[in-house]
Amino acid sequence: MTETNMPKDKGLDHTLKLLDEGYRFVTNRSDKFESRVFETRLLGEKTICMVGEKEAELFYDNTKFSRKDASPGRIQKTLFGEGGVQGLDGADHHHRKAMFMSLMTEEKLKEMSAIIREEWEQEMENRSKEEIQVYQAAKYVLTKSALRWTGVPYEQEDIPEWADQLSDMFEDAGAVGWNHWQARQSRSKAEERITGLVERVRNNKAEEVSKDSAVYHFAMHRDLNEELLDTSIVAVEILNLLRPIVAIAVYIDFVLLAVHDYPEEAGKLESEEDLHHFIQEVRRFYPFFPVAPARVKEDFTWGDYTFKEGTLTLLDLYGTNHDPDIWERPDLFQPQRFQGWKESPFNFIPQGGGEFDIGHRCAGEWMTMDVLKTTLNFFVNHLSFEFAEQDLGYEMNDIPPIPESGVIIKGVQLK
Repeated sequence: MTETNMPKDKGLDHTLKLLDEGYRFVTNRSDKFESRVFETRLLGEKTICMVGEKEAELFYDNTKFSRKDASPGRIQKTLFGEGGVQGLDGADHHHRKAMFMSLMTEEKLKEMSAIIREEWEQEMENRSKEEIQVYQAAKYVLTKSALRWTGVPYEQEDIPEWADQLSDMFEDAGAVGWNHWQARQSRSKAEERITGLVERVRNNKAEEVSKDSAVYHFAMHRDLNEELLDTSIVAVEILNLLRPIVAIAVYIDFVLLAVHDYPEEAGKLESEEDLHHFIQEVRRFYPFFPVAPARVKEDFTWGDYTFKEGTLTLLDLYGTNHDPDIWERPDLFQPQRFQGWKESPFNFIPQGGGEFDIGHRCAGEWMTMDVLKTTLNFFVNHLSFEFAEQDLGYEMNDIPPIPESGVIIKGVQLK
């Protein structure tokens, strides 16, 4: 078959439909075409969309797809930053990724879990008599925890500003108009602040920064040519530690929503295994990242379809996590499905797929799971509270799709 036999979305451009349908854009067409692969046009560009386990395995084949120039410029200027690890390939990517993976040791992950527990206790003690919007509280807790864990110096009164800047980068990454420019401004301010810190570290003028910290480690990292990274690139990569940690607030909001919506499942959470299954089902069931982008490296044929060099290609993460060929009754919230679950790098991809060390799977996925387990255990086993009357609905075309009220709890008391 030729390339023309790939199912195609009719019409000149479907960007507005993507904005309207959100997380369901790809699966709506996959179901319509009865095909896991189809062609559409987004932002005036020919785009191939894929969903499914075999398709994910293809997508993360680094000999066939490249991440360079795959993300739209507006996303680079808000979410990822320019020059960061997400846009690298080959040996450069592997070397830069190793800088991140060196932090994901058992010791460092336990350190983060301890910090998270401490910060949640302090947050709840300080606000026990108030109604608490979990999402906003989580952003403050995660911001302070991220700064502590990475070794970025801060003053307590700066936490709200840090939280606002870091959350702007993911809350409004794909926004248009004023919100987009606000996100870009927040990134610029944060990069400027971190760049100044990196310069002080390199000039031995940052005595408050430990040589064991991630900040120091990143500031002194050398590329494959044994040269220090540009300070602006170091700032981008340090923010690629801070921003994703704060973005876990989205998952925390969904964790509490699941506790509200599925109280019988929440009542079973005693063992480490129970907690693990629950947060894995939260990560599968609720929307987080919609798609992952890449570009075809050079012409190749896969099955009946030809992929042309340079073609933008999107892998549907949410759709793959709800694929009935992978998951039995995927629209039901069932933590027990993870008992004996045989996970591969391509069948469960809430934060992207592929291999951790040599691929593009999110380096912070282990931390995400630890933070969520620590938070869930604290809320269900060490805290008493009630849910306030509120609107817990969310829209599937919002990215990220925060519940309308942000999940509000009241009557908080430490057990």
